[in-house]
Amino acid sequence: MILVLVETDAAGATEVSLETVTFARALAKRVGGALHAVVVGPRPDGLVDHLADHGVGEVHHATGDAFSAYGGAAWAAAVQAAVAAADADAVVAPGSPRGLEVMAHLAARLDVPMAANVVGLGRDDDGDDGGDDGGALRVVRQVMGGAALEEMLLPRRPAVLTVAGHAVQAEQVPPVPVTLREFSPEVAEADLVTRVVSTEPAEADLSGALTSARVVVGAGRGAGGADGFAGVAELAELLDGALGVSRVVTSMGWRPHHEQIGQTGSRISPDLYIACGISGAIQHWAGCASSKTILAINTDENAPMVTRATYAVIGDMHEVVPALNAEIRRRRG
Repeated sequence: MILVLVETDAAGATEVSLETVTFARALAKRVGGALHAVVVGPRPDGLVDHLADHGVGEVHHATGDAFSAYGGAAWAAAVQAAVAAADADAVVAPGSPRGLEVMAHLAARLDVPMAANVVGLGRDDDGDDGGDDGGALRVVRQVMGGAALEEMLLPRRPAVLTVAGHAVQAEQVPPVPVTLREFSPEVAEADLVTRVVSTEPAEADLSGALTSARVVVGAGRGAGGADGFAGVAELAELLDGALGVSRVVTSMGWRPHHEQIGQTGSRISPDLYIACGISGAIQHWAGCASSKTILAINTDENAPMVTRATYAVIGDMHEVVPALNAEIRRRRG
């Protein structure tokens, strides 16, 4: 049986969670097992039926005061209880900050290895694309910021892994019969030491959620200064995307750190990344290499970002980007 940790928001299951469910459904089909989900804390209306539309046959819902606020160790305790109850062969979570933290706690509790940023199943020793090798699970994961892929063997049960954002596309299937099982696991006091005790609304910005955005518009030193981001911010808004920047931009105080893409910032994997005035140093490339399509806009035709990009426009971002914005607005009427 494959168990998926599903994260939720006010609208229901998050997009990366549904992607992870799709990945786990393929894994369950390969190894011949059922697909279950575990939800910790508040459960949005309609969530169970929505998960049934993605092939989940059983939903384990952890309830109790310990889960009124997020805590990595407490959530791991809940997932561990669900693993034991369902006798799971593998536990899969989104490669989100919460998913990574909870799975790290879980792997430590179960004394098993953890594979992070998985993008696919590996091949077994016989060359079959089955993903399972004598009871051990082979997976392919991103390493070095997505610059390389590594095949990893998970020999112990349950296998614990997180799926990289946008590694697969969320897909519905004909609804399956679904069962809801609510449980209230015991949580040790030590697991409640670190919890979210309060939240504050973030300052308004156009960056969006970089790690889940389908389109990201990036800007670097070529912006020229703190007042040079109006065009790229408008382009991100027109494309319903997120605004990101290079490390030099945040180091110079032109934009906030939460917009940074790179080895010390966010690692993104959008369908389209438009890099404007970014040279493409290895630290930045580590954060954007997983993008499916890269369009570079730069005055230097030999810049690393240009030579590695899918497409490139050689020109000044302050001329090219406004022209793009104007054309998008014209076509939309």
